[in-house]
Amino acid sequence: MSAGAAADHEGTGHALTIGVFDGVHLGHRLVIERVRKIADRLSAKSALVTFDPHPAQVLRPDLAPLLLTDLEHKLGLLEETGLDTVLVLPFDTDRAAESAEHFVRSVLVDCLDIKAVVVGEDFHFGKGRLGNVGLLTEMGRSYGFQVHDQTLVARPDLPGADGATRVISSTAIRQALTDGDVGTASTLLGRLHEVRGEVVKGDQRGRTIGFPTANVLVDPNIAIPGDGVYAGWYLLPNGDRRPSAINVGRRPTFYEQADHSLIEAHLIGFSGDLYGQTARVQFVQRLRGERKFDGIDQLKSQLEFDIESAATMLSD
Repeated sequence: MSAGAAADHEGTGHALTIGVFDGVHLGHRLVIERVRKIADRLSAKSALVTFDPHPAQVLRPDLAPLLLTDLEHKLGLLEETGLDTVLVLPFDTDRAAESAEHFVRSVLVDCLDIKAVVVGEDFHFGKGRLGNVGLLTEMGRSYGFQVHDQTLVARPDLPGADGATRVISSTAIRQALTDGDVGTASTLLGRLHEVRGEVVKGDQRGRTIGFPTANVLVDPNIAIPGDGVYAGWYLLPNGDRRPSAINVGRRPTFYEQADHSLIEAHLIGFSGDLYGQTARVQFVQRLRGERKFDGIDQLKSQLEFDIESAATMLSD
């Protein structure tokens, strides 16, 4: 798999898909599997074209969505899919001003020798979002590549808040996370939602009351679950996975106001120095919402219950 041009596959051509693929969720994986099958049928290589940063961060940064994965995490997940080539295109103002026709010729035809492309039926690209399935189909006739559209995958067993059938999408996953519904998020992702970040020193209040936590500094552009306490897993650098009670919130017992939510993981049955390490925190289920306690004793009693609940849940 390559993050650059696919010169090593010249002469074979590519069946490919294009998009942001934030989260590499189950819907994305179905598209990728279809691309691989088409590539096999055409005796071509399978490829995926994606962008970094997210186009919305360049075009409308004030409205850009929080991300489910950073680039490193996304590339790791894509590597698991068995694609032959992944092309990461820098997205900047020049790319945003590129016409859809030029993009097809310069990237898909000249660089990847496209034989087939699979995109969502509502896919748009190029300057002014003028590129779509119709344009791809028209250009496919000229350049000799097939166009396959892909409908969104619905999950009628997971109705949304309004009762409507939920589709597998990055937007639906972000909403589930905002609601603290990490179970639904995980179902749509096809894996546990995971955040990554460096373990930094906080105010060490947990340690002083007997419940030390790893304070995980997560990129503010990454989506985290809504405030509350969760059962989940903490992955150590050596690959060990520790059951954890994870607090996401602003700690109202100690602070009247806080600028942002923190992620603090209590590793059950673990003692050791985690400072400076890269943490991977995975969320399994929400235990409760965040609340303000009347005092330290009440807080400690609740923390003991949370840890016991998390340990029981994760032992099943």
